Amino acid sequence: METLETIMARRSVRRYKREPIPPEHLKQILEAARQAPSAANRQPIHFVVVGDPAQRERVAQACNGQMWMADAAYIIVAAGLPQVSAKWYKVDVAIALENLVLAARSLGYGTCWIGAFDGAKVAEVCGLPAEMEVVACTPLGVPDASPEPRPRKGWDQLFSADRYGQPLKL
Repeated sequence: METLETIMARRSVRRYKREPIPPEHLKQILEAARQAPSAANRQPIHFVVVGDPAQRERVAQACNGQMWMADAAYIIVAAGLPQVSAKWYKVDVAIALENLVLAARSLGYGTCWIGAFDGAKVAEVCGLPAEMEVVACTPLGVPDASPEPRPRKGWDQLFSADRYGQPLKL
């Protein structure tokens, strides 16, 4: 799938088949996250790849009880290292996670960016050291749903030329 097709086809998937992801696909998806740019190349990121079914349930529970997440083959917990890059670690984690999400979609897998969680509980379940902060999570698996695209704001609401409010003409 081409890059723009992948971006346009990405959806938040909230239903998964209980099917595995081949190790070679998982490795490609994780490599996409590893290759993400970061401020000053500090790479203040760490991902916990949760594959054990019981552990996925514990993480889903810590994500405000969103138990549907546990049906995915994995739950990816994206953590940042504030002591490595205090100003940019959250942005750097977000960039890396978006790489992961798009790589997953390009291979036919579903994800759903999760921001509703108890960070301390997720960290405890995953055994994260105190210096790491959970920034986001995503299930990763074979979709069992094909959500329709959601509406997007119009160009004139999102883009302007040269100064705020000047229409961008393309």
